[in-house]
Amino acid sequence: MNDLLRAPFLTRQELLDDQASRPPYGTNLSYPVEDYCRLHQTSGTTSGNPLRCPDRAEDWEWWMRCWETVFRAANVTRSDRILFPFSFGPFVGFWAAFESAVGIGCLALPGGGMTTSARLRLMMENEATVICCTPTYAMHLAQVANEHDIDLVASSVRALIVAGEPGGSIPATRKVVEAAFGARLYDHVGMTEVGAYAYECATSPGSVHINEVEFIAEVIDPVTAKSLWSRGASNEAAATVDGELVLTNLGRLGFPVLRYRTGDHVRLVTGLCACGSHFARLEGGIIGRTDDMLVIRGNNVYPSAIEAILREFPEIAEYRVIVSGRDTMADLRIEIEPAKGASADDLVDAVTQAFRDRFNFRPHVYPVHPGTLPRFEMKARRIHRQP
Repeated sequence: MNDLLRAPFLTRQELLDDQASRPPYGTNLSYPVEDYCRLHQTSGTTSGNPLRCPDRAEDWEWWMRCWETVFRAANVTRSDRILFPFSFGPFVGFWAAFESAVGIGCLALPGGGMTTSARLRLMMENEATVICCTPTYAMHLAQVANEHDIDLVASSVRALIVAGEPGGSIPATRKVVEAAFGARLYDHVGMTEVGAYAYECATSPGSVHINEVEFIAEVIDPVTAKSLWSRGASNEAAATVDGELVLTNLGRLGFPVLRYRTGDHVRLVTGLCACGSHFARLEGGIIGRTDDMLVIRGNNVYPSAIEAILREFPEIAEYRVIVSGRDTMADLRIEIEPAKGASADDLVDAVTQAFRDRFNFRPHVYPVHPGTLPRFEMKARRIHRQP
C-alpha cells in the first residue's frame, strides 16, 4: 500500500486531455485497439467533450462480475424478472447490469425506446420483480402509473436498484420511491471510467459498501490532497472520515485507473457492518461532487442537500434550481411544479420556510405550470448556473 501511495493521482481532465491529443482513445489502453470490443463514454463535461472508455471482453466480464455483487447484495436470484427502463445508448448506465442479470439466469426485460406508459405495461404484463433505473425515473414511473390508475404497491415489484444520482441514499427520496412501489430500494454507485464499485447491503440502508475485492479505496483532503484514510496504511483505523474518494480498479486491465480522483465528497465509515462485511461503507452514499458545492449567502450547500429538503414535500412533482452568480453572495432560485391538487402558494411558503430553518437563508421559490419542467430517464440535470 505504501508503494501505491507514492504514485501520482489521476484526474478525468488528464484522461480528456490525453484523448484530445491522441484521438480517439488516448494512450491509456494497455492493449492494441483491435483487442477491444465494447465502447462506452461519459455524458460529457462542461466543455462538452465525453470521455471514451473502451473495454476488452475480459474487462467486460469484470464489469459483470462487479454487478453480480450488487445483485447478490439485493438478494436477486435467477427467479427474478428485472425491468431495465434504460435508453441503452453509449452511456454505460445499466448495460453491465443487464448482461450480468442474463448471466445470473434472470429474465431481463429491455425497456429501451419505449414510452413510460409502455414500460409500465411491460413491467405489469411480465410481472417484473426488480427495476433498475435512476431515482428520478423511479419517481416518474410512479407519477405516470398514478395517472393511469396502476397500483404499483399491488404489483410484483419487490425491489428497485437505483444508480446515477445521489437520491438513492437520501432518506426523503428513498421514502418517496419505496412508498410509491411498496418495495425496498437499493442504492448503487459506479463511474464509466472506474467501474461498478459500490453497493447497498440489506441491513444498512442509506449507505453503500465499496467492493474492496475489486477496488482499492482512499480518502483524501480535496484541497491539500493529503491522505486521510487508506486500507493497510497507518491511518486505516479511522472510524469515520470525510473527504474526496480516490479509487484504483483492479480488474479492468485494458483501461486501468490508478489513484483516480473521483471528485466525490464522501463520509467513509470502517468497522464490521450488520451484514457481516468488513468492507468500508460510504455513509449517505455520495454526498456531493467536490466541484458542485454551492456557496449561497455564505452557506456551503450540496445539490443533494437541496433535494433532501424538496423531497420532503410529496406535493412537488418536479423541480429546477437556478444559481445566479458565483461569489459568496450568489442567489438561489427554485422552480417547483406542484402536483395535481396541491396549493402552489402554500407550497412556496412551506419550501421557503424549510430552507430558512435548515440553511439560514431565503431562496426565491416560484411555482410553474404542470408539465413545464423536464423529466429524465438517466441522470437528472436540475442544477443550472447563470453568471
